[in-house]
Amino acid sequence: MDVQEILIVLHKWGIHTVGQLAALDKEQLGARLGPEAIRMWERAHGRSNRLLKLVRPPELFEENFEFEHEIETAEPLLFMVRRFLEHLAIRLGSIYFVAEELILQITFANPPAVRCDGSPAADKKCYERVFKIPQPTNDIDLLFRMLQTHLENFRSEHPIVAVALRALPIKPATEQFGLFETTLRNPHQLSETLGRLIALLGSDRVGTPVLEETHRPDAFRMEAFSWAVESAVPSGESSHALRTPHATPALRRFRPALPASVLLDEAKPVHLRSAQNWGRITDQMGPYLLSGNWWNEKSWTHGEWDLQLENSELVRAHESPPELNSSVAGAGTWKVDGIYD
Repeated sequence: MDVQEILIVLHKWGIHTVGQLAALDKEQLGARLGPEAIRMWERAHGRSNRLLKLVRPPELFEENFEFEHEIETAEPLLFMVRRFLEHLAIRLGSIYFVAEELILQITFANPPAVRCDGSPAADKKCYERVFKIPQPTNDIDLLFRMLQTHLENFRSEHPIVAVALRALPIKPATEQFGLFETTLRNPHQLSETLGRLIALLGSDRVGTPVLEETHRPDAFRMEAFSWAVESAVPSGESSHALRTPHATPALRRFRPALPASVLLDEAKPVHLRSAQNWGRITDQMGPYLLSGNWWNEKSWTHGEWDLQLENSELVRAHESPPELNSSVAGAGTWKVDGIYD
């Protein structure tokens, strides 16, 4: 029986106080209501012992400083950040940990806003930035360069009144690589270079291009760059597979596509002329009508052709609207996408 069921039974017996419970016989109470009732009886007599469990709160690796006067330049800020890193590195090293992430918080003196912890504040506003460390470390110079790169390009319309830096600890990781595996020689230098490029060009222009799930030519998006260790020899393949030639020809694209003029005969191209390719068309395959993104401003539609010229060149061309199937030369806009090798 649980405690609630025991209390219901005791109330039915007319037991409503601790003294009335302590006056009952221990053995008889346990025989009728079970061991939980015996523990209640012992607590009523002051005979129970409850162990005290020591719970250590998680150690917070954070440094903060509030300036006496508002600052508007980066030098005092960089000076305090350097001191923060020195203190955090000592504390982390004393327990054999390294920094996995750094969280920088800057507080401004401008209303209205909220504090960093989310509480309302009528005269302060907080800026927060998380720095992912490519390879967790306690190297002060490496960590400081990462923060300095960001702060040198940081701009604010309001003066700074406080700064805080927090480090997320992690145990140093060791990794065993295979014979044909490799890793970056200096991950921090790569991260610093990427940070400078992002500051100059913008976050949407630096990263890894990823193909989108669409047939639209050259459709891709940029994702944040991340280094992945890959084997030099793909699993399940021998070194012979790396030297096997392609079974199909590769399309060498022209970027941008070359404008072309095409002569049509009964809706089929018979002659092509562009800056790099020209001549009579001896064979063709198409058109392959493709379209997409009709629901937004990126809508596109065209008909693709594989054309073989009289000099044996094989090219990929496409015709854009207004009219894909027209017997009039130049009815649509023609462009040469590339040539097959």
